[in-house]
Amino acid sequence: MKKSVVSKEYQKLQKDIIELQEQWKTSLDPDCVRPNLDKAAMEAGVPVTALAAIDFDISLFLQWIEDIGALLSKYQPEIETSMQSLKNLLDEETAKRWIDEAFAFNYIYFASFAEENDLDGWIPQFVAETVLRPYLQLTAVKVQDEIHHGVHGAGCPVCGEPVRLAQLEGEGKKVLHCPRCSAHWNDRRVACSHCGNNDHETVKILTIEGESAAQIQICEECKGYTKVIDTRQYIVKPTPAMLDLNTIHLDFVAQEHGYKSAGETKQTN
Repeated sequence: MKKSVVSKEYQKLQKDIIELQEQWKTSLDPDCVRPNLDKAAMEAGVPVTALAAIDFDISLFLQWIEDIGALLSKYQPEIETSMQSLKNLLDEETAKRWIDEAFAFNYIYFASFAEENDLDGWIPQFVAETVLRPYLQLTAVKVQDEIHHGVHGAGCPVCGEPVRLAQLEGEGKKVLHCPRCSAHWNDRRVACSHCGNNDHETVKILTIEGESAAQIQICEECKGYTKVIDTRQYIVKPTPAMLDLNTIHLDFVAQEHGYKSAGETKQTN
């Protein structure tokens, strides 16, 4: 595969973050997540985490924020002051609000929080998302055996993250992987993973010169794209989060051609 456009230092940071999240996840009481596998809701595209009962340990949540702040400051000493400010701003009520807004992908809330508190725009949402993921990943672990397919257009059936990454596995089966919660589910090889269009004339493949293991599936109906990686060619398979990061150049290629990571809803009237 083509050499990643992501710097080795940033890859190292992401690996450290993933290791930290794995430590956090294993420290959780498994009973703190109680999924409700409502089949009708799942068939309607409601993500499992939306109906799950999750007991968040706020003191642990705040400790994790300190942990990730220390890690980020190690790689980027210039943000150490901002991370200290963030630590001082977060109390129990604010942490609860962060959990709710991170669940809801509320980018506007976090942008406003950053502006109001003179923080770099990316910091609050990045930190909130990072410390939320162990709970999402624990939920995925608990329900994975029941997750066989998703609803096109609804994103990840566990956490709702928009679809963007697939792997070819076994005899060539296309399996979608969520970089956010690590859930995976099957999809038809020729179907658009966003709108479900399976017309061979409008679902196409962009190949990348020099990359035998990577291609981009594009859809002319919804203008969505999915990165499809043949990980059967890998000796060691990276985690979905690292695979997503290391193939970010495919996102650039797709977007330069006018496609989006989330397909557009087609107007019917």
